[in-house]
Amino acid sequence: MYFGMLDPTFIILIPAMIFAFFAQSKVQSAYKRYAGVRNRNGITGAQAARKILDSNGLEQVPIEITQGKLSDHYDPRKKVMRLSQNVYNDPSIASVSIAAHESGHAIQDEKGYAALKIRNTMAPAVSVASNLSWPLLIIGIVITSAGYYSGGNMLFNIGIFLFVGVVIFHAVTLPVEFNASKLAVAELLRLEIIHEEERTSAKKVLSAAAMTYIAALAVAVANLLRILAIRGRN
Repeated sequence: MYFGMLDPTFIILIPAMIFAFFAQSKVQSAYKRYAGVRNRNGITGAQAARKILDSNGLEQVPIEITQGKLSDHYDPRKKVMRLSQNVYNDPSIASVSIAAHESGHAIQDEKGYAALKIRNTMAPAVSVASNLSWPLLIIGIVITSAGYYSGGNMLFNIGIFLFVGVVIFHAVTLPVEFNASKLAVAELLRLEIIHEEERTSAKKVLSAAAMTYIAALAVAVANLLRILAIRGRN
């Protein structure tokens, strides 16, 4: 029994993997393009984030520089925003768009946005489930192949259950990210960080980033379908 690229069920993954590759290329392309376009007000990502946070009563949230490219994130546990060095320092359309998006997550956290609360609650358990699901699935296949069907199928079923949790987590992530991007554009315009004619450019950056979350869900669903297909053969 195969559970790799030689397994015929691998074909289920191909469309999702192509889409994921396209989404990653799209976000890299959008970032590269608009990182080279200075916003008309010359505001850096850090300045944009600070302005948005302060305007929403989040003066206590610090903004730190983190290593890596496109590693920007808001940490709801420590209530801190971390921006990559380029986003932090550069006065580009891409920088203020990304910073505004992460500010959107801080606003969601402050207002108790339901989808974010669900995602944050799920995150620790899903991290464990993600690490355990694949080993259980593989061990289940090995044990089943050895003729121990009851024990092997039990482990495989547990792996499926855990992986369903991963898929649900990706599904919950989508409204969180879409809402943060919507907040980002609204705040950028409300606080006059960007001009109306720069709206389309900012939305292109955020839309490209959102596509990666859709791709992540697509890959997770495709993997689940493949796992169920393998389970159906036993």
